[in-house]
Amino acid sequence: MNKHDVKYLSSHEWLYVEGNKAKVGISSYAAMHLGDIVFFDLPKVGQTFKKEAVFGAVESVKSASDLYLPASGTVVAVNEALVTKPELVNEDPFNNWIVEIELSDLSELNSLLDVTQYEATL
Repeated sequence: MNKHDVKYLSSHEWLYVEGNKAKVGISSYAAMHLGDIVFFDLPKVGQTFKKEAVFGAVESVKSASDLYLPASGTVVAVNEALVTKPELVNEDPFNNWIVEIELSDLSELNSLLDVTQYEATL
């Protein structure tokens, strides 16, 4: 997966859609600007969130930031590897997703940014 395969929120989260499910992560721009990531506050499987709701947080040596869900849905998996190795996102932000969700409204995908639109916001 790379930056062209995903859709974005301007708040730097990405969404990779596979059918009615999607993996969610943060962009390489966000990972680079956060610096060394030291902790993720992850949601629980089964939790439901609306589009752009805070679903977790990321903490680095520089700061802490909320994580916003790009589309409404229910968490079906969390990347447990990030509990012990949060730095994996610094190493490869597009292949180290944070949560996987089951999408509840596919029409919301139309309002997300493609890579060109996202990079124009930086």
